[in-house]
Amino acid sequence: MKRAYLCSMSAAALLFLGACGGDGSSENNEGNNNAGNGNGNAAEGEAEETVVVGDDIEGATELSFWTFASNHATFFEDAANRWNEENPDNAIQLTAEIYPFDQMHNNLLLALQSGSEAPDIVDIELARFPNFLTGDIQLESLNDLVEDEIDNFITERFDIYAADGEYYGAPTHLGATVVYYNTEIMDEAGVDIDSIVTWDDYIEAGQQVVEAAGVPMTTISTNWYGIWPFVAQQGSDFFNDEGELTLANETNVETLQFVSDLVNEHEIAEITPGSHSHTEEYYGFMNNGGAASAIMPLFYMSDFLEYMPDLEGQMEIRPMPVFEEGDARTVGMGGTGTAITSQSEHVDLAKEFLYFAKLSEEGNINLWTQLGFDPPRWDVWDSEEILADNEFYDYFNDDIFDLLLDIRDEVEGVNITPYTPDVLDEIDSNVMFDVVREQSQTPEEALNQAEESVRPRMEQ
Repeated sequence: MKRAYLCSMSAAALLFLGACGGDGSSENNEGNNNAGNGNGNAAEGEAEETVVVGDDIEGATELSFWTFASNHATFFEDAANRWNEENPDNAIQLTAEIYPFDQMHNNLLLALQSGSEAPDIVDIELARFPNFLTGDIQLESLNDLVEDEIDNFITERFDIYAADGEYYGAPTHLGATVVYYNTEIMDEAGVDIDSIVTWDDYIEAGQQVVEAAGVPMTTISTNWYGIWPFVAQQGSDFFNDEGELTLANETNVETLQFVSDLVNEHEIAEITPGSHSHTEEYYGFMNNGGAASAIMPLFYMSDFLEYMPDLEGQMEIRPMPVFEEGDARTVGMGGTGTAITSQSEHVDLAKEFLYFAKLSEEGNINLWTQLGFDPPRWDVWDSEEILADNEFYDYFNDDIFDLLLDIRDEVEGVNITPYTPDVLDEIDSNVMFDVVREQSQTPEEALNQAEESVRPRMEQ
C-alpha cells in the first residue's frame, strides 16, 4: 500500500503543474502569494467566480469554500441546496469561490501560516497536500467521519491525504486508470479487446492495428502521465515508502524503455498531439479516429463526452494490461482532497456537511451521477442509482462498474512527497523529451540525470 510521505514543501513544488489534479482541474494559472481577506477573497485578485447558496435563509450559518475547479463548486452548490432542504433548522449559507490553481493553493498556504483568513472548507490537489501536513497541521482530522465505514472505501485514496494515521482529505474520485478502446478500429484490425491481457498482447494487437487500420494503437504523452501509471502498476514509484528518491531504479528504467519502444521500436504509438491528453489537438485527433486506444483514468470519460462526441458507441473500457502476473490492473492517479481548516469557527458543522456532500453513500453516488467520477466508496458501485441509465453508459457501455468491482482489490496507489513536483517537472521538461521524442539519452542516463537534479533540493 502506497502512502504520502510528509516533510517540508520545497519552493519549486509551489509551481507544480495543476494538471495532476486530473478531475476537471487541469488549468495551471499562476497566482499570487497573498492570503485571502476576511470574506474569503484573495487579497490580490478576486475570485474568478463566486457562487452563494442559502443567502435568503434567515439565521443560516455561513461557511466558505475555496476550489480551483468550477465543476467542484457546482457539486457543492447542489449539496448545499439539498442540505438546506433536509436540515431547515441547521441551514448553511455556502459561499463557494473559484480561483486559479496556483493562486488558491498559495493563498491557502499563507492564510494557514498567518493564522487567519483561511476558508472553512477547501479543495487541495494531491501533489500540494504534503505542504499542508507539516509542523503544526492546521487541517481537521476526518477520522471520526469515516472510521466506522473505512472498509467501504478504496483506502489508498485516503492514504494520500493522511499523516500519522489521521485522514485530512475527502477524496473526489478513485481515478482508476484504464484503457479506452475504439472498437470500430479494433474490429477492423480483427482484434478482440478481451484477448489483451498483457502488454505483450497489447503490442501484438497494436501491430495488427497499424497494419490493418493505418493508425497507431495509442499515443504517449510527453509529461509524467506517459510513464507513471506503468511504473506504479508494477509496485514501483519515484519515491519509496520512506520518502527516499527511487526515480532511477531498475524497474523505472525498464519501464521507460518499454514506453520509448512503443513509439520508436514497435512503432505502434505516436507522441500525443499537443503533448498530453487535455489539449484541443488531441481531442480533434481522437474524435477523428486518430488512435485505437487511450490509457487514462476513468475521470477522463467526461472529456470523451464533451470533446469527442463522434466516438459515442465506439469506445469500450477495459483494465490495464499487465507486464507479468501479479501486477495491478489499475492505478489510482490524480486527485483532490477536500479539507476542513482549523480556522473554521464551525468545524463540526463543516465536517457534517463535508460528509453529507462527499463521503456519504448519497454523496458518492452524486460524484458519479453529477460529475462522472468513479466514486472512492465501492459499496455504492452496484446501487440502483449508479446502475441507472445515463449519458456515460450511453456513450461507453453499461459494464463500467462491473469492471471496477472486478479490479477493486488491485488498485495500486502512488507515493506523494513534497519533492514529487520536482520529479514530475524533470520528467515533463527533460526525461520524456530526451528519451521518447529525441532519443538523445538512454532511459538510465535520463533518470539518473533527473535524480542528480532533484537530490540537492531534498538535501537543502
